[in-house]
Amino acid sequence: MVFKCQSDSYLKEFVSKVVSCDKVPPDPKKPPKEDQYEVILEDTILFPEGGGQPCDYGFLNSIPVNKVIRKADKAIHITKEGFSLGQEVKQTIDWKRRFDHMQQHSGQHLITALIDKEFEFPTVSWWLGEDVSYIELDTKSITENQIREAEGKINELIRNGKKVTVEVYTKDTPEEELKQVRARGLPEDHKGDIRVINIEDLERNMCCGTHVTNLSQLQMVKLLHSEKSKRKDKTFLYFLVGNRVLDKLSQCIDTERKLTTILKNNSLQHPDLVEKLQKNVKTLTKNLQIANRDAALIIAEKLKNSTTNYFSMFREIGDVDFINTLIRECAKRKDLLLFLGVGDPKTVGNFVLYGPENDVKCLGQEVCNILEGKGALNGNKYFAKANKMLNWDKADAFIKDYLKNE
Repeated sequence: MVFKCQSDSYLKEFVSKVVSCDKVPPDPKKPPKEDQYEVILEDTILFPEGGGQPCDYGFLNSIPVNKVIRKADKAIHITKEGFSLGQEVKQTIDWKRRFDHMQQHSGQHLITALIDKEFEFPTVSWWLGEDVSYIELDTKSITENQIREAEGKINELIRNGKKVTVEVYTKDTPEEELKQVRARGLPEDHKGDIRVINIEDLERNMCCGTHVTNLSQLQMVKLLHSEKSKRKDKTFLYFLVGNRVLDKLSQCIDTERKLTTILKNNSLQHPDLVEKLQKNVKTLTKNLQIANRDAALIIAEKLKNSTTNYFSMFREIGDVDFINTLIRECAKRKDLLLFLGVGDPKTVGNFVLYGPENDVKCLGQEVCNILEGKGALNGNKYFAKANKMLNWDKADAFIKDYLKNE
Protein backbone atom coordinates (compact mmCIF):
# COMPACT_ATOMS: atom_id res chain seq x y z
CA MET A 1 0.00 0.00 0.00
CA VAL A 2 1.16 3.51 -0.81
CA PHE A 3 0.08 5.70 2.11
CA LYS A 4 -1.33 9.19 1.69
CA CYS A 5 1.88 10.63 3.18
CA GLN A 6 3.77 8.99 0.32
CA SER A 7 1.46 10.07 -2.49
CA ASP A 8 1.29 13.67 -1.22
CA SER A 9 4.15 14.57 1.12
CA TYR A 10 2.91 18.16 1.48
CA LEU A 11 -0.51 17.25 2.90
CA LYS A 12 -0.68 18.61 6.47
CA GLU A 13 -4.24 17.56 7.43
CA PHE A 14 -6.34 14.56 6.46
CA VAL A 15 -9.50 12.81 7.65
CA SER A 16 -9.74 9.03 7.69
CA LYS A 17 -11.73 6.30 9.45
CA VAL A 18 -10.50 3.96 12.16
CA VAL A 19 -10.08 0.40 10.90
CA SER A 20 -8.89 -1.11 14.19
CA CYS A 21 -7.88 0.01 17.67
CA ASP A 22 -6.27 -2.50 20.00
CA LYS A 23 -5.05 -1.90 23.53
CA VAL A 24 -1.41 -2.90 23.92
CA PRO A 25 -1.15 -5.64 26.58
CA PRO A 26 1.20 -4.83 29.49
CA ASP A 27 4.65 -6.41 29.52
CA PRO A 28 4.91 -8.60 32.66
CA LYS A 29 8.70 -8.12 32.63
CA LYS A 30 8.47 -4.32 32.84
CA PRO A 31 6.96 -1.91 35.39
CA PRO A 32 3.36 -0.91 34.58
CA LYS A 33 2.95 2.24 32.50
CA GLU A 34 0.19 4.28 30.89
CA ASP A 35 -2.24 2.52 28.58
CA GLN A 36 -1.24 2.46 24.93
CA TYR A 37 -3.31 1.74 21.83
CA GLU A 38 -2.39 0.58 18.34
CA VAL A 39 -4.57 2.49 15.90
CA ILE A 40 -4.86 1.60 12.22
CA LEU A 41 -6.65 3.98 9.84
CA GLU A 42 -7.94 3.57 6.30
CA ASP A 43 -5.06 5.82 5.24
CA THR A 44 -2.58 8.14 6.91
CA ILE A 45 -0.45 11.23 6.37
CA LEU A 46 1.74 10.23 9.35
CA PHE A 47 4.77 8.45 7.94
CA PRO A 48 5.74 5.20 9.69
CA GLU A 49 9.44 4.74 10.33
CA GLY A 50 11.23 3.12 7.40
CA GLY A 51 13.92 3.45 4.75
CA GLY A 52 16.24 5.17 7.19
CA GLN A 53 13.68 7.90 7.89
CA PRO A 54 12.19 8.33 11.41
CA CYS A 55 8.44 8.43 11.82
CA ASP A 56 6.31 11.57 11.79
CA TYR A 57 4.81 13.18 14.88
CA GLY A 58 1.32 14.67 14.94
CA PHE A 59 -2.21 14.28 16.27
CA LEU A 60 -5.27 12.11 15.78
CA ASN A 61 -7.97 14.64 16.66
CA SER A 62 -6.35 16.10 19.81
CA ILE A 63 -4.48 12.92 20.79
CA PRO A 64 -0.67 13.15 20.34
CA VAL A 65 1.10 10.59 18.18
CA ASN A 66 4.85 10.29 18.72
CA LYS A 67 5.34 6.83 17.28
CA VAL A 68 4.18 5.28 14.01
CA ILE A 69 5.40 1.87 12.91
CA ARG A 70 4.83 -0.18 9.77
CA LYS A 71 3.81 -3.83 9.74
CA ALA A 72 3.56 -5.20 6.21
CA ASP A 73 1.14 -2.82 4.44
CA LYS A 74 -0.30 -1.26 7.62
CA ALA A 75 0.71 1.91 9.48
CA ILE A 76 0.18 1.57 13.23
CA HIS A 77 -0.23 4.77 15.26
CA ILE A 78 0.65 4.47 18.96
CA THR A 79 -1.60 6.61 21.18
CA LYS A 80 -2.52 6.90 24.85
CA GLU A 81 -6.24 7.00 24.15
CA GLY A 82 -8.40 4.70 22.07
CA PHE A 83 -10.89 5.29 19.24
CA SER A 84 -14.10 3.62 18.11
CA LEU A 85 -14.16 1.46 14.99
CA GLY A 86 -15.39 3.47 12.02
CA GLN A 87 -14.80 6.78 13.83
CA GLU A 88 -13.65 9.61 11.55
CA VAL A 89 -10.36 11.02 12.78
CA LYS A 90 -8.66 14.24 11.75
CA GLN A 91 -4.93 13.78 11.32
CA THR A 92 -2.62 16.76 11.66
CA ILE A 93 1.13 16.59 11.22
CA ASP A 94 4.13 18.17 12.92
CA TRP A 95 5.10 19.96 9.72
CA LYS A 96 8.46 21.29 10.91
CA ARG A 97 9.65 17.76 11.66
CA ARG A 98 8.16 16.35 8.45
CA PHE A 99 9.70 18.99 6.17
CA ASP A 100 13.07 18.59 7.86
CA HIS A 101 12.95 14.85 7.19
CA MET A 102 11.91 15.49 3.57
CA GLN A 103 14.87 17.82 3.08
CA GLN A 104 17.38 15.44 4.66
CA HIS A 105 16.02 12.37 2.84
CA SER A 106 15.84 13.96 -0.61
CA GLY A 107 19.23 15.50 0.07
CA GLN A 108 20.63 12.06 0.85
CA HIS A 109 19.35 10.72 -2.49
CA LEU A 110 20.99 13.66 -4.27
CA ILE A 111 24.32 13.30 -2.45
CA THR A 112 24.36 9.52 -2.97
CA ALA A 113 23.61 9.78 -6.69
CA LEU A 114 26.11 12.56 -7.38
CA ILE A 115 29.01 10.94 -5.51
CA ASP A 116 28.34 7.57 -7.15
CA LYS A 117 28.21 9.23 -10.58
CA GLU A 118 31.34 11.36 -10.11
CA PHE A 119 33.60 9.06 -8.05
CA GLU A 120 31.96 5.62 -8.20
CA PHE A 121 31.57 5.46 -4.41
CA PRO A 122 28.26 3.64 -3.78
CA THR A 123 26.26 4.36 -0.61
CA VAL A 124 25.79 1.22 1.51
CA SER A 125 23.74 2.78 4.33
CA TRP A 126 22.60 6.11 5.71
CA TRP A 127 21.38 7.60 8.97
CA LEU A 128 19.05 10.55 9.51
CA GLY A 129 20.07 12.08 12.84
CA GLU A 130 18.35 14.73 14.90
CA ASP A 131 21.08 17.28 14.16
CA VAL A 132 23.44 15.80 11.57
CA SER A 133 23.03 12.96 9.07
CA TYR A 134 25.52 10.78 7.23
CA ILE A 135 25.86 8.38 4.34
CA GLU A 136 28.20 5.39 4.55
CA LEU A 137 30.27 5.09 1.38
CA ASP A 138 31.85 1.95 -0.01
CA THR A 139 35.34 3.41 -0.10
CA LYS A 140 38.35 3.59 2.21
CA SER A 141 38.32 7.39 2.05
CA ILE A 142 37.04 10.46 0.28
CA THR A 143 39.36 13.45 -0.05
CA GLU A 144 38.59 17.01 0.97
CA ASN A 145 38.89 18.08 -2.67
CA GLN A 146 36.35 15.44 -3.70
CA ILE A 147 33.98 16.58 -0.95
CA ARG A 148 34.20 20.21 -2.06
CA GLU A 149 33.79 19.25 -5.74
CA ALA A 150 30.73 17.15 -4.93
CA GLU A 151 29.23 19.93 -2.79
CA GLY A 152 29.59 22.43 -5.63
CA LYS A 153 27.89 20.18 -8.18
CA ILE A 154 25.12 19.21 -5.73
CA ASN A 155 24.25 22.84 -5.04
CA GLU A 156 24.35 23.63 -8.76
CA LEU A 157 21.67 20.99 -9.31
CA ILE A 158 19.63 22.57 -6.51
CA ARG A 159 19.93 26.01 -8.14
CA ASN A 160 18.84 24.50 -11.46
CA GLY A 161 15.63 23.31 -9.80
CA LYS A 162 15.71 19.73 -11.01
CA LYS A 163 12.37 17.96 -10.54
CA VAL A 164 11.83 15.15 -8.03
CA THR A 165 9.01 12.80 -9.03
CA VAL A 166 7.56 9.51 -7.81
CA GLU A 167 6.68 6.47 -9.91
CA VAL A 168 4.62 3.62 -8.50
CA TYR A 169 5.18 0.14 -9.81
CA THR A 170 2.72 -2.70 -9.25
CA LYS A 171 3.39 -6.39 -8.83
CA ASP A 172 2.80 -6.74 -12.57
CA THR A 173 5.75 -4.51 -13.47
CA PRO A 174 8.33 -6.47 -15.51
CA GLU A 175 11.30 -7.45 -13.37
CA GLU A 176 13.70 -6.21 -16.05
CA GLU A 177 12.33 -2.68 -15.66
CA LEU A 178 12.90 -2.68 -11.89
CA LYS A 179 16.46 -3.91 -12.34
CA GLN A 180 17.29 -0.50 -13.83
CA VAL A 181 16.38 1.16 -10.54
CA ARG A 182 18.92 1.72 -7.75
CA ALA A 183 17.91 -0.29 -4.67
CA ARG A 184 19.32 -1.92 -1.55
CA GLY A 185 16.45 -4.40 -1.41
CA LEU A 186 12.90 -4.35 -0.07
CA PRO A 187 11.92 -5.23 3.52
CA GLU A 188 11.08 -8.91 4.01
CA ASP A 189 7.50 -8.06 4.99
CA HIS A 190 6.92 -5.66 2.07
CA LYS A 191 3.53 -5.90 0.46
CA GLY A 192 1.93 -4.03 -2.41
CA ASP A 193 3.25 -1.41 -4.78
CA ILE A 194 6.84 -0.23 -5.09
CA ARG A 195 7.74 3.47 -5.14
CA VAL A 196 10.65 4.83 -7.14
CA ILE A 197 12.00 8.33 -6.53
CA ASN A 198 13.32 10.08 -9.65
CA ILE A 199 15.71 13.02 -9.65
CA GLU A 200 15.57 14.59 -13.10
CA ASP A 201 18.60 13.73 -15.27
CA LEU A 202 20.35 12.03 -12.36
CA GLU A 203 18.86 8.87 -10.85
CA ARG A 204 15.97 6.54 -10.01
CA ASN A 205 15.88 4.91 -6.57
CA MET A 206 13.43 2.66 -4.72
CA CYS A 207 12.28 4.40 -1.55
CA CYS A 208 9.36 4.47 0.88
CA GLY A 209 10.14 7.89 2.37
CA THR A 210 8.65 11.35 1.97
CA HIS A 211 10.39 13.72 -0.45
CA VAL A 212 10.35 17.22 -1.89
CA THR A 213 9.02 17.73 -5.43
CA ASN A 214 11.87 19.93 -6.68
CA LEU A 215 15.53 20.14 -5.65
CA SER A 216 15.13 23.92 -5.16
CA GLN A 217 13.10 23.06 -2.02
CA LEU A 218 16.28 21.68 -0.47
CA GLN A 219 17.68 25.24 -0.42
CA MET A 220 21.28 24.04 -0.05
CA VAL A 221 23.51 21.14 1.00
CA LYS A 222 26.58 21.37 3.20
CA LEU A 223 28.96 18.41 3.25
CA LEU A 224 30.68 18.60 6.63
CA HIS A 225 33.45 16.02 6.98
CA SER A 226 34.29 12.38 6.58
CA GLU A 227 35.61 9.72 8.95
CA LYS A 228 36.31 6.01 8.86
CA SER A 229 33.34 3.73 9.42
CA LYS A 230 33.48 0.92 11.95
CA ARG A 231 33.19 -1.41 8.99
CA LYS A 232 36.32 -2.19 7.02
CA ASP A 233 36.97 -0.08 3.91
CA LYS A 234 33.89 2.10 4.49
CA THR A 235 33.66 5.86 5.13
CA PHE A 236 31.06 8.09 6.77
CA LEU A 237 30.28 11.41 5.07
CA TYR A 238 28.33 13.82 7.27
CA PHE A 239 25.96 16.41 5.84
CA LEU A 240 23.30 19.05 6.49
CA VAL A 241 20.44 20.02 4.17
CA GLY A 242 18.18 23.07 3.98
CA ASN A 243 17.04 24.62 7.24
CA ARG A 244 19.67 22.65 9.15
CA VAL A 245 22.36 24.59 7.28
CA LEU A 246 20.75 27.87 8.37
CA ASP A 247 20.43 26.64 11.96
CA LYS A 248 24.10 25.63 11.98
CA LEU A 249 25.11 28.98 10.51
CA SER A 250 23.16 30.81 13.23
CA GLN A 251 24.91 28.74 15.92
CA CYS A 252 28.31 29.50 14.40
CA ILE A 253 27.56 33.22 14.20
CA ASP A 254 26.41 33.31 17.85
CA THR A 255 29.54 31.43 18.92
CA GLU A 256 31.73 33.77 16.89
CA ARG A 257 30.16 36.83 18.50
CA LYS A 258 30.68 35.44 21.99
CA LEU A 259 34.30 34.57 21.24
CA THR A 260 34.90 38.03 19.76
CA THR A 261 33.58 39.60 22.97
CA ILE A 262 35.67 37.32 25.20
CA LEU A 263 38.88 37.43 23.17
CA LYS A 264 38.48 41.07 22.11
CA ASN A 265 39.82 40.54 18.63
CA ASN A 266 38.77 40.00 15.03
CA SER A 267 37.08 36.64 14.40
CA LEU A 268 39.70 35.75 11.79
CA GLN A 269 42.30 35.94 14.55
CA HIS A 270 40.51 33.47 16.84
CA PRO A 271 42.54 30.37 15.87
CA ASP A 272 45.90 32.15 16.37
CA LEU A 273 44.87 33.66 19.70
CA VAL A 274 43.42 30.40 21.02
CA GLU A 275 46.63 28.60 20.04
CA LYS A 276 48.63 31.25 21.89
CA LEU A 277 46.40 30.91 24.95
CA GLN A 278 46.81 27.12 24.90
CA LYS A 279 50.59 27.52 24.92
CA ASN A 280 50.31 29.96 27.85
CA VAL A 281 48.10 27.52 29.76
CA LYS A 282 50.65 24.72 29.21
CA THR A 283 53.41 26.96 30.52
CA LEU A 284 51.38 28.05 33.54
CA THR A 285 50.38 24.46 34.28
CA LYS A 286 54.00 23.35 34.17
CA ASN A 287 55.02 26.23 36.46
CA LEU A 288 52.22 25.37 38.87
CA GLN A 289 53.34 21.72 38.96
CA ILE A 290 56.86 22.83 39.80
CA ALA A 291 55.54 25.19 42.51
CA ASN A 292 53.38 22.41 43.98
CA ARG A 293 56.34 20.03 44.04
CA ASP A 294 58.55 22.64 45.72
CA ALA A 295 55.82 23.36 48.27
CA ALA A 296 55.48 19.64 49.00
CA LEU A 297 59.25 19.34 49.51
CA ILE A 298 59.32 22.30 51.93
CA ILE A 299 56.36 20.96 53.95
CA ALA A 300 57.86 17.46 54.00
CA GLU A 301 61.19 18.77 55.28
CA LYS A 302 59.45 20.49 58.20
CA LEU A 303 57.45 17.36 59.01
CA LYS A 304 60.53 15.14 58.96
CA ASN A 305 62.12 17.37 61.63
CA SER A 306 58.98 17.78 63.77
CA THR A 307 57.52 15.65 66.56
CA THR A 308 53.87 15.90 65.46
CA ASN A 309 52.19 12.60 64.62
CA TYR A 310 49.32 14.07 62.55
CA PHE A 311 49.25 16.54 59.67
CA SER A 312 46.20 17.70 57.70
CA MET A 313 46.19 19.91 54.59
CA PHE A 314 43.65 20.76 51.91
CA ARG A 315 45.18 22.51 48.88
CA GLU A 316 42.79 23.98 46.33
CA ILE A 317 45.52 24.60 43.75
CA GLY A 318 47.22 21.28 44.42
CA ASP A 319 47.03 18.04 42.49
CA VAL A 320 47.60 14.33 43.03
CA ASP A 321 51.32 14.79 42.28
CA PHE A 322 51.52 17.20 45.22
CA ILE A 323 50.00 14.54 47.48
CA ASN A 324 52.27 11.78 46.17
CA THR A 325 55.40 13.93 46.56
CA LEU A 326 54.53 14.78 50.16
CA ILE A 327 53.84 11.11 50.98
CA ARG A 328 57.02 9.92 49.31
CA GLU A 329 59.19 12.46 51.18
CA CYS A 330 57.58 11.60 54.54
CA ALA A 331 57.68 7.82 54.06
CA LYS A 332 60.39 7.33 56.73
CA ARG A 333 58.11 8.82 59.42
CA LYS A 334 56.27 5.59 60.29
CA ASP A 335 54.39 7.28 63.14
CA LEU A 336 53.06 10.19 61.04
CA LEU A 337 49.42 10.17 59.86
CA LEU A 338 48.79 12.37 56.80
CA PHE A 339 45.35 13.60 55.74
CA LEU A 340 45.82 15.35 52.38
CA GLY A 341 43.25 16.70 49.96
CA VAL A 342 43.06 18.66 46.70
CA GLY A 343 40.18 19.97 44.59
CA ASP A 344 37.21 22.29 44.93
CA PRO A 345 36.70 23.24 48.60
CA LYS A 346 32.92 23.19 48.19
CA THR A 347 32.31 20.21 45.92
CA VAL A 348 34.52 17.46 44.46
CA GLY A 349 38.12 16.54 45.07
CA ASN A 350 40.56 13.78 46.01
CA PHE A 351 41.95 12.86 49.40
CA VAL A 352 44.49 10.45 50.83
CA LEU A 353 44.83 9.12 54.35
CA TYR A 354 48.37 7.76 54.79
CA GLY A 355 50.31 6.50 57.80
CA PRO A 356 50.14 3.78 60.44
CA GLU A 357 48.27 0.90 58.87
CA ASN A 358 45.87 0.30 61.77
CA ASP A 359 44.89 3.99 61.97
CA VAL A 360 44.31 4.20 58.21
CA LYS A 361 42.25 1.02 58.31
CA CYS A 362 40.04 2.30 61.15
CA LEU A 363 39.63 5.83 59.78
CA GLY A 364 39.57 5.45 55.98
CA GLN A 365 35.98 4.46 55.33
CA GLU A 366 34.60 6.72 58.09
CA VAL A 367 36.36 9.76 56.63
CA CYS A 368 35.20 8.76 53.16
CA ASN A 369 31.60 8.66 54.40
CA ILE A 370 31.91 12.15 55.92
CA LEU A 371 33.20 13.51 52.59
CA GLU A 372 30.56 11.51 50.66
CA GLY A 373 33.15 9.78 48.54
CA LYS A 374 34.17 6.45 47.17
CA GLY A 375 37.59 4.97 47.83
CA ALA A 376 39.72 1.95 48.57
CA LEU A 377 42.23 0.81 51.18
CA ASN A 378 45.67 -0.31 50.04
CA GLY A 379 47.89 -1.20 52.97
CA ASN A 380 48.72 2.01 54.83
CA LYS A 381 47.03 4.26 52.24
CA TYR A 382 43.36 5.07 51.70
CA PHE A 383 42.68 6.99 48.47
CA ALA A 384 39.25 8.33 47.51
CA LYS A 385 37.31 10.69 45.30
CA ALA A 386 34.98 12.85 47.38
CA ASN A 387 31.83 14.73 46.43
CA LYS A 388 31.59 17.00 49.47
CA MET A 389 34.95 18.55 50.29
CA LEU A 390 32.93 21.17 52.16
CA ASN A 391 33.00 18.69 55.08
CA TRP A 392 36.81 18.72 55.23
CA ASP A 393 36.95 20.41 58.65
CA LYS A 394 34.40 17.93 59.99
CA ALA A 395 36.52 15.02 58.76
CA ASP A 396 39.66 16.62 60.23
CA ALA A 397 37.95 16.98 63.63
CA PHE A 398 36.84 13.33 63.47
CA ILE A 399 40.44 12.18 62.93
CA LYS A 400 41.74 14.37 65.78
CA ASP A 401 39.11 12.95 68.18
CA TYR A 402 40.11 9.42 67.18
CA LEU A 403 43.82 10.12 67.81
CA LYS A 404 43.04 11.82 71.14
CA ASN A 405 41.09 8.80 72.38
CA GLU A 406 43.38 6.17 70.93
